[in-house]
Amino acid sequence: MVKIGIISDTHITGNENPRKNNIILEQVKQAFHDIDEMIHVGDIIHENFLNELKKIAPTKAVRGNLDEIGDLKRFITFNIGKYNIGVIHKLPDDVEDFCQKYQLQILIYGHTHIPVIKGTSFNTLLLNPGSPTKPKAPPKRPLFKAPIARPTVMTLEIDNDDILKTFIINLNIEK
Repeated sequence: MVKIGIISDTHITGNENPRKNNIILEQVKQAFHDIDEMIHVGDIIHENFLNELKKIAPTKAVRGNLDEIGDLKRFITFNIGKYNIGVIHKLPDDVEDFCQKYQLQILIYGHTHIPVIKGTSFNTLLLNPGSPTKPKAPPKRPLFKAPIARPTVMTLEIDNDDILKTFIINLNIEK
């Protein structure tokens, strides 16, 4: 079994309140207490924060549109069991063609700050962990109350039989 912690859009520049950064890191550490690996889906902003995440778990990361970290790739792929997984900060214009080109069963993305777990008609699972620091609420749906923006991260677990579970985790971080 493999369990991955997924985080995106932290936007930590190094100029923030150190107390708030410590609260964020502590909340992430609690949410990801039993993960094997972490994925940051871009807009980390500053390498110091990425280094702090690496102390929690081995971490892969992609470049977001605002990142100042020079050696990050814009797109990475890896495999867990039968799943070919891609990680990109911003969804491409033609998601279906992109997923078919790279033969992706799972595409993890960020940028929107809105958490998403969504199956597609082209048999790719789309995952977005939202943002722990600058969350946005999903669009309002008819007949439902207006959604609330909550700081979030996500976990993805794939067992030895290739059965997967994914969860959105709300954090307790003051805005």
